[in-house]
Amino acid sequence: MGEPAHRRTADLWLAAGGLALTAVSVGLSGSAVVGRVDAEVFTRINSLPDMLYRPFWVFQLTGVLGAPVVVAVVALGARKFRLATGLVLLVPAKLIVERGILKALVNRERPGASIPGAVLRDVPAAGLSFPSGHAVILFGMVALLSLYLSCRWRVVMLVVAVVAAAVRIYLGAHSPLDVIGGAAAGLAVGALLNLLVGVRCRADRVGRAE
Repeated sequence: MGEPAHRRTADLWLAAGGLALTAVSVGLSGSAVVGRVDAEVFTRINSLPDMLYRPFWVFQLTGVLGAPVVVAVVALGARKFRLATGLVLLVPAKLIVERGILKALVNRERPGASIPGAVLRDVPAAGLSFPSGHAVILFGMVALLSLYLSCRWRVVMLVVAVVAAAVRIYLGAHSPLDVIGGAAAGLAVGALLNLLVGVRCRADRVGRAE
């Protein structure tokens, strides 16, 4: 892939922090007190005006399963091969972590079946809710892309990820705890992929590796 791979200590810490927050989210998923707070926050976001539906629905597409592949194609065009590899690997990693691990650990119904009065906007009422797969994808891309962006664009990317993940609450697909757990898992997965594929030893002015 060109230059030798470089593994950053920062990614090791990010992976550890993401895994710890994911574990905390899993533990809190069975708490009745947390459940009540979670439902209250969900209701406040979910009850925002219907006029926001169309722009919000489009916005949440940044977290669909194919998004990392689209960005990987752009990365290939920019000859950032390690980044492209990490983005492509994010897709199967997300499926393993979300469906193979976390949904097996947490049996949590979607808000449409568990929160009275939940407004569903073109999302299913049935199925397991934890974690938010969109949040896993969004924050996995945050961890992978942040090394290759300027500080300004990192902030923009983080804002997009936070808003797009929150939109899943507005649509009625997930509760806040689902989104937090998904975001934490995504950061951990992205950081682990950085450690796996490595980053460039020397970076461009935009996107310094260290």
